[in-house]
Amino acid sequence: MRGHTGVKSMQRAELAQRTGCNLETVRYYEKVGLLPEPPRTPGGYRSYDATHERRIRFILRARELGFSLHEVRELLHLVDERDQPCTDVRVIAAAHLDDIRAKIADLRRMERVLKDVVARCADGTQPECPLIETLFRDRAMT
Repeated sequence: MRGHTGVKSMQRAELAQRTGCNLETVRYYEKVGLLPEPPRTPGGYRSYDATHERRIRFILRARELGFSLHEVRELLHLVDERDQPCTDVRVIAAAHLDDIRAKIADLRRMERVLKDVVARCADGTQPECPLIETLFRDRAMT
């Protein structure tokens, strides 16, 4: 069966399998408008093609890189418009990079606190648990 772009069409399950995502993920991306609704066959089945597959791969890769659905939507809008300069994409990516760096700083802080607590636990035979005490402590003190 040939799809609307002249290439072999596929049903949702095959699209999910080819992209390595869950069938429900494909449904969800359609529902929230990240994936355009495909045309239907005369029998009423959705008919996906390579364009849908490429778009899902784009979404999945962006999500792997930590982009939010809102950011993915913005990136896809820029892809769809094609006349948008790379500068707009750079702005989104730079903001995301700043968010990642902030998360890394937070993770390093958490690592320091937990490393200290684990070291104070020693062999775990103390009557007062340093981790429990740390969790009860006011945040401003950590």
